[in-house]
Amino acid sequence: MQCRFCKTELELVFIDLINSPASNSFLTKEQLNEPEVFYPLKVYTCSKCFLVQVDEYKKSDAIFNSEYVYYSSFSTSWLEHSKRYVEMMTQRFGFNETSQVIEVASNDGYLLQYFKQKNIPVLGIEPTANTANAAEEKGIESVVDFFGVRLAETLAAKGIQADLLLGNNVLAHVPDINDFVGGMKIILKPQGIITMEFPHLMQLVENNQFDTIYHEHFSYLSFHTVKQIFEAHGLEMFDVDEIPTHGGSLRIYAKHKEDDSNSISENVTALLKKEADKGILNISYYNNFQQKALNVKLAFVQFLVEQRKAGKRVAAYGAAAKGNTLLNYCGIKNDLVDFVVDANPYKQNKYLPASHIPVVNEAYLKEAKPDYVIIFPWNLKAEITEQLSYIRDWNAKFVIPVPELSFV
Repeated sequence: MQCRFCKTELELVFIDLINSPASNSFLTKEQLNEPEVFYPLKVYTCSKCFLVQVDEYKKSDAIFNSEYVYYSSFSTSWLEHSKRYVEMMTQRFGFNETSQVIEVASNDGYLLQYFKQKNIPVLGIEPTANTANAAEEKGIESVVDFFGVRLAETLAAKGIQADLLLGNNVLAHVPDINDFVGGMKIILKPQGIITMEFPHLMQLVENNQFDTIYHEHFSYLSFHTVKQIFEAHGLEMFDVDEIPTHGGSLRIYAKHKEDDSNSISENVTALLKKEADKGILNISYYNNFQQKALNVKLAFVQFLVEQRKAGKRVAAYGAAAKGNTLLNYCGIKNDLVDFVVDANPYKQNKYLPASHIPVVNEAYLKEAKPDYVIIFPWNLKAEITEQLSYIRDWNAKFVIPVPELSFV
């Protein structure tokens, strides 16, 4: 396997999570009796550019299809984050009714709706038809396609280019990152601005977030590496924010290299130094991650076995992809976790891949009254513990497995 950016031969294993099905491939009751396909989940570090990456074992068009069940609008905290972003960007850069905002991986219109409310023209690009249909119902024009050079050239030929091109949690999801960033160069107006948000590799390593590794994520990104990738395609970073979403993410700001309308912020140099000081440019930084994940596995499995022996009931909240990675790496099935609650009706009445744990609505939780509730999307811990605070009425506790086993 070669690095998807610089084509260096990959030899250093960052972590091997053995294998698992695609994390969002939920099952119907009928499918429980059918074979499941498992894919290797071995992640490599490039010794030249330090891009951490998994091979494209399952093709992206098979993952992001019409059966895709992730709808961004079901998280209130994510909606609030998106609304704050729109307010900040319009104030900082003055986008108005004459601007064109284009979002790549626009999902169900969760973010573009706030630009639309300000009468700013929007266009969504989204490969999953079902979520794009949900956006259309909000009045948001959507192109159902994968983004890259081909689509960028098609849109640009029609006179469609972006004053603001944005993408939240998509840069890590693309198998051909060179084609994706090359497309951004084409579709961006001469003085246009790009913002991308993605989980920060440094946070993944520092906080043992191995459960964020799954087949939808092809790359795990540092600022150092993303800067290299953008520069290779004639794009330049001019600012960066460290933000708390998804356990610690980056929001990068980029422009055409030849555009001098936005000066380079001190944040760029500061973050590069911060990463270097942590050791991110030293290959030894990536060497001990496997053991950290194993420690979580051992503690989590031991906890579940002890509760089962004691006759306690354990449930979970959030049928998130990271939860599926954790369950499958730990080899946990529905004999140790009774059910998982999720607010998304497209996941309810289905079963988690491999573990076959049933997905139910919140009313089921109130009726079952389990002794423990595992929070799989730990990045939404504050939102979930507040929403489900009533479980303390029957003396139940919340369980947070990552970065280490803890109780709330």
